Amino acid sequence: MAAREEETLKTAEMEVAADDGVDYEHDSKETVLQRYFLQEWKLVKSLLDDIVSDGRVSDPSAVHKIRSIMDKYQEEGQLVEPYLESMVSPLMFIIRSRTIELDADSDEILEIIKPICIIIYCLVTVCGYKAVTRFFPHQVSDLELAVSLLEKCHNTASVTSLRQESTGEMEAKCVMLLWLSVLVLVPFDISSIDTSIASSSSLGEHELAPLVMRILGFSKDYLSNSGPMRTMAALVLSRLLTRPDMPKAFTSFIEWTHEVLSSRTDDVMHHFRLLGTLEALAAIFKAGSRKVLLEAVPSVWHDVSGMIKSGTAATSPLLRKFLVKLTQRIGLTCLPHRTPSWRYVGRTSSLGENIALNATNRNYQLNQSLSLENSKSELGTDYPEDEDMDVPDILEEIIEMLLSGLKDTDTVVRWSAAKGIGRVTSRLTSRLSEEVLSSVLELFSPGEGDGSWHGGCLALAELARRGLLLPSSLPKVVPVVVKALHYDVRRGPHSVGSHVRDAAAYVCWAFGRAYYHTDMRSILEQLAPHLLTVACFDREVNCRRAAAAAFQENVGRQGNYPHGIDIVNTADYFSLSSRVNSYLHVAVCIAQYEGYLYAFVDELLFNKICHWDKGLRELAGEALAALVKYDAAYFANYALEKLIPSTLSSDLCTRHGATLAAGELVLALHQCGFELPTEKQKNVAGIVPAIEKARLYRGKGGEIMRAAVSRFIECISFSHLSLPEKIKRSLLDTLNENLRHPNSQIQVAAVKAVKNFVQAYLNAANASSSSITSKYLELLSDPNVAVRRGSAMALGVLPYEFLANQWRDVVLKLCSACAIEENPEDRDAEARVNAVKGLVSVCETLTQARENSDVQTGEEDLSLFQLIKDEVMISLFKALDDYSVDNRGDVGSWVREAAMEGLEKCTYILCKGDSVTSTQKLDDLESIPEPSNSNVAENSQTCSFFDVKLATNLVCGIVKQAVEKMDKLRETAAKVLQRILYCKVIFIPFIPHREKLEEIVPNEADFKWGVPTFSYPRFVQLLHFDCYSKSVLSGLVISIGGLQDSLRKAAISALLEYLQMDEDFNNRSKEYMLSTDVLWVLQQYNRCDRVVIPTLKTIEILFSKKIFLNMEAQTTFCAGVLDSLVVELKGTKDFSKLYAGIAILGYISSVSDPISTRAFSQLLTFLSHRYPKIRKASAEQVYLILMQNESLVPEEKAEKALEIISETCWDGDIETAKQQKLELYTIAGLDAGPLKASNKVSTKDSDKKLVAADENASYSSLVESTGF
Repeated sequence: MAAREEETLKTAEMEVAADDGVDYEHDSKETVLQRYFLQEWKLVKSLLDDIVSDGRVSDPSAVHKIRSIMDKYQEEGQLVEPYLESMVSPLMFIIRSRTIELDADSDEILEIIKPICIIIYCLVTVCGYKAVTRFFPHQVSDLELAVSLLEKCHNTASVTSLRQESTGEMEAKCVMLLWLSVLVLVPFDISSIDTSIASSSSLGEHELAPLVMRILGFSKDYLSNSGPMRTMAALVLSRLLTRPDMPKAFTSFIEWTHEVLSSRTDDVMHHFRLLGTLEALAAIFKAGSRKVLLEAVPSVWHDVSGMIKSGTAATSPLLRKFLVKLTQRIGLTCLPHRTPSWRYVGRTSSLGENIALNATNRNYQLNQSLSLENSKSELGTDYPEDEDMDVPDILEEIIEMLLSGLKDTDTVVRWSAAKGIGRVTSRLTSRLSEEVLSSVLELFSPGEGDGSWHGGCLALAELARRGLLLPSSLPKVVPVVVKALHYDVRRGPHSVGSHVRDAAAYVCWAFGRAYYHTDMRSILEQLAPHLLTVACFDREVNCRRAAAAAFQENVGRQGNYPHGIDIVNTADYFSLSSRVNSYLHVAVCIAQYEGYLYAFVDELLFNKICHWDKGLRELAGEALAALVKYDAAYFANYALEKLIPSTLSSDLCTRHGATLAAGELVLALHQCGFELPTEKQKNVAGIVPAIEKARLYRGKGGEIMRAAVSRFIECISFSHLSLPEKIKRSLLDTLNENLRHPNSQIQVAAVKAVKNFVQAYLNAANASSSSITSKYLELLSDPNVAVRRGSAMALGVLPYEFLANQWRDVVLKLCSACAIEENPEDRDAEARVNAVKGLVSVCETLTQARENSDVQTGEEDLSLFQLIKDEVMISLFKALDDYSVDNRGDVGSWVREAAMEGLEKCTYILCKGDSVTSTQKLDDLESIPEPSNSNVAENSQTCSFFDVKLATNLVCGIVKQAVEKMDKLRETAAKVLQRILYCKVIFIPFIPHREKLEEIVPNEADFKWGVPTFSYPRFVQLLHFDCYSKSVLSGLVISIGGLQDSLRKAAISALLEYLQMDEDFNNRSKEYMLSTDVLWVLQQYNRCDRVVIPTLKTIEILFSKKIFLNMEAQTTFCAGVLDSLVVELKGTKDFSKLYAGIAILGYISSVSDPISTRAFSQLLTFLSHRYPKIRKASAEQVYLILMQNESLVPEEKAEKALEIISETCWDGDIETAKQQKLELYTIAGLDAGPLKASNKVSTKDSDKKLVAADENASYSSLVESTGF
């Protein structure tokens, strides 16, 4: 069956794929539905056919498959509705027929219907119960059948409540209740259907039919349920009790609800019973006839009003929602149903009528006539009729309750109350409706909370949608709506009001749908700027989209609005999803149209510059600057005048936003060619001194003010604002202070400002200015790490004129700053990162300035390039070996990443230097006789700054990072290597095996180098080249021996595939080359656990794969590994290192080679190790070795050796372990002389060692050493 399902799904997919691009305009409806709606229909159909043919669900996985398919349509249930009949009808037929066949009392029937009900209930959750129940069977005879089946489900205990997958009990009850809700509508007296009274005497006058009693019984039980059965039981009761033949049952149920609502029991079950009772009453008052319900209104309202005032409702939002819903339906019951004559009615109801009216030029006459009719209705010509209407006394209480619901703390309650206000008002007189509107408008008073504003907006929208808000009332409603559009109340570190603004946009949307364009023209002119302000500048994306949707609705329905279509196309759903795009692109585009620019400016100046969100304030400043081009004089005179005093505001948000905005405006005005008056420039120049004088850097918010001031100085430096010398010195001191700050964001902002400030205002010839470079050089060795960070970055941005006289000192000092500090307390990764970046930036500045200058400095140029080659490149190569670790992790990775990017830039510098010097030399040698080709070849590299050695070291350093364990570094390394290989500016020469590298790293932009399964198989191919193999392997072992399982698998898999590949060299030579490189790594990184431990783990893995154990140079390799193990394992406390070493000794001891005896002897020494677990692990290895290699122990003594190993408790007493180890040495015929000598200690010393060798003490040291 599974195979057939897979085949069906594949066939469907192939058909859909084959049909792409074909026009199905003339296809049948079924074909279009199958193609565009439920794409998995063929699979679902095959599963349903199997169920129908078997009469039950034979394969439980079929139910899971159907559910998983249907879950994808939860948000788009209408796509499934065309298939409901073909799915629901056969399944319900199975339930009906098998129940008739097996009888409802049998246990087997539940096992049949449960999985089927799971499928049906899944359809209910996707499409809703109204769509699904249309296809339920509804024969009269099915009523008793459904009741019996539901009773069987009701009386059967659930299997368990702690289950991950539903077993069908809940779904079966829900489906049976839904079926019953259809069957109770049969158009016959239920007592005539009930077979239990057909053969007995007739019922008494006040007795209910047994069938009705059964339905009422379990329905009341389900009203106490917390699941979906409660809602469905309420639906059953509403349809049953509102039947014409059920007055006694209705009266009885109302009495029962009175008892429930009057009860003061305080437990969980009573709470759920209250919810179910109120939900059932609300459903009954919705479905019942007014004549019957009026008799129950006094009793029900008394209970409801008492419940609302009780403390129970205050703690349950759902209970309050049902109370409000029931309250509004009681009010609707009290009022006769009628369409009020005063209600506002739109002119036309369809697009076709609008077009027809325009085509016949009758629009104007019709509008005039209808306006007269409306004005008459608004003036109340039907007041006499209205006054004759009898309004019940309790209606005032009901409306008051609904108005209180609009102020509720929960949205669901406010939304229900708003709909209730709209429905009840639609049955009132015009005078009473005006009173209701006045009460709703009172909710918008300043003293009310955000809940009242939100509820008031929802109520206004409901009144407008129903035509109950007359155009004559709009002048007093629109100002309130405008205030709601901008509602934003600060509360602590955040604000509330997004739901109010969203609801206000909904009100505007409702206006667009409700009113004719003649009534809305002036209103839309008032609302449009505010709607677009919210659409562009609101913090929340849902509010921006809601406001844009409201504007679009009004433009579409209200006719020819100026630039409406252009604005709608600009401010669409997707363009407003990004806040940055909304501020800097959408708003700027809309501001070009008349009527929006100054509204936008006011919103930014008065609301967004002082917003509590720091990111929003920064965006507001940028948005103001982007709008300057439309009216520069207005911004220079009006906006700056508002901003300058605000920079000294006592409110942190205001002064921060004003400082940023002032700087951005000055810069934008300069870019627009607008020159500020002298007085205005003086005012702007005094902003920073005034901030410092007011000491606004201190206390809360001092850090963000420092960053804002740095950005302000950067902007005025770009603008070349006129500054007095005193202010210049003050601003430079400010920037130097910010460079010393430990916050990296402040330092970055200060560095950007220094770069532009120095170029704009300082002269290199000035003595005070030339001291800047010396000052920053001195600070590079400051004990304060923050000072070192800032000075390194500052040196990197100084212009050439400030570096020209001290460039050698600057370069050498930065080179020394790139190295790891000798004093551990002075070490700082961020300082080294900044030093690397500053060093590369200084090199770029020096070389670019000399390239652009006309004067050829000759030897000085050569010395600069030689210094970059000899010092800078060496320092960057050393930075690639920075593996510093602190409590934040591998902080050295920041230095390595910066070093790789720096090596790339310095490579370009040296290659350009080669090209320049070679051109000069060719010009100088034109008069000299041409030398031989051999001499040119010999001198080609000796005269170049970038040679083969440097190229090899460069690629080696990069590819090593490309195979290490950090995804980000691997991706950075691969991209750097890619840019070097395919550099378009200058060709990078002397790269060994360039063709292979270009094959491994092609010039493609979308490769995912951070994915290990993609990058490792490529870079591992470099192991074949001697110049790269050692570097690649030293990085690869870090990944193979690391802790990350997925990375380890990808790395070892790539290595094994490389070893198994058959190219133009055999596997044995690959193993030999790899073994040589492994020994090099062990020797190169001697006693460096960061590399040695992963390398040992790698050797262990390779030994387990039978690598190295069968090659010709096996003895040499094993001897080298043993030599390294002697050094590495001596005195180590690292468990992973010990385990890996013991495993390697075991593998070497297992081979039939003389080297095995040495390894075995070394392994035996660990039998007396101070850690019990190491002794035990060593014993296990020894046992396995003796079983595999019989040459280590004489045959007659092998059994004795195995007995000693198996019977000794190696993780017990250490003295016993030592004695047994010596005996094993004797059996193996090995010399244990040095070991015995080392154990000759006095009894006193022995006691001390026993105390020190306590297991708990050793384990505590172990735990400490392993970092746990």
